[in-house]
Amino acid sequence: MSRIGLLPIPIPQGVEVKIEENKVTVKGEKGELYRCFSPDISIALKDGKLIVSRSSNSRTPRALHGLTRNLLANMVEGVSKGFERVLEISGVGYRAQKVSDKLVLQVGYSHPVEFPLPPGINATIEGTNRIRISGIDKETVGEVSARIRAIRLADHYKGKGIKFAEEKLRLKPGKAGKVSKG
Repeated sequence: MSRIGLLPIPIPQGVEVKIEENKVTVKGEKGELYRCFSPDISIALKDGKLIVSRSSNSRTPRALHGLTRNLLANMVEGVSKGFERVLEISGVGYRAQKVSDKLVLQVGYSHPVEFPLPPGINATIEGTNRIRISGIDKETVGEVSARIRAIRLADHYKGKGIKFAEEKLRLKPGKAGKVSKG
């Protein structure tokens, strides 16, 4: 039995939820999100809370029960509060700039890397080495920040590159040198 799937999702003030068969639209002060769900899962709005239940106890509906509940909870939280990820750039000469709707990253390559931002995603640069990615869709915010990080992963020997702000980077020791057997 899904423990997460049984939890009701409270709807905060200013958030509007519309359910049409298996399509759910959530509208709030930050924007609007919609998603289609499996017909095996039923979604109901009762007393200002979203209730997720499954049609049968077979394998597929059981697997989708908790997933559907978490996706709905993320939609509600996204249109009311939003989501954000913070990236840090470290290295001599490494920096980031925002030019219109693109990020321009100089991270040790022979040319600056341009990264176009998808619609609905905002990026702010703090100083020259902190990037704050924000938006209402948790999935898109996570994907964009992971793709930016993948441009130049942080090196485990020197610590240079792009990493998440909460990520702890353990530096490895370099080569100790060869010991001659003489």
